Amino acid sequence: MKITILTVGKIKESFYRQAVDEFKKRLSRYCKLEILEVADEKTPDHVSKAEKIQILEKEGQRLLKHIREEAWVCVLAIEGKMLDSVELSKQMEKLAIEGNSHLQFVIGGSLGISESVSCLADFKLSFSKMTFPHQLMRVVLLEQIYRSYRIMMKEPYHK
Repeated sequence: MKITILTVGKIKESFYRQAVDEFKKRLSRYCKLEILEVADEKTPDHVSKAEKIQILEKEGQRLLKHIREEAWVCVLAIEGKMLDSVELSKQMEKLAIEGNSHLQFVIGGSLGISESVSCLADFKLSFSKMTFPHQLMRVVLLEQIYRSYRIMMKEPYHK
């Protein structure tokens, strides 16, 4: 299976990069992993509603260039459905059994994700009602994908 993490912005801190690299290495035995980054827009401190929409749409247009029609698309969103690790694993396993060979997970930027991207989602996933930095969410998502494969393969992994 191919898994694409499609995300707005680059990882700036080295400790996040190290964590991402570690999970990329661990996941290499289970899937073909691709991480695609699109540029984020500079956001003023006191952004107006109109500016927010404009920024989201610019980032959204960049994301849309990479969303594949044949892929199952999961957008990370606060308003999405919360799953535990076993449920996520079962969802991924079900998708594979159904013949979905490409999963795309989309992480928005600091303001979230545009409606033009959100409406293409086959599934909206929420990790919490809290807001997290997109750099940290990349690490958390990769860890949960790795945990999902370990669960699917009935391999031990710390709790």
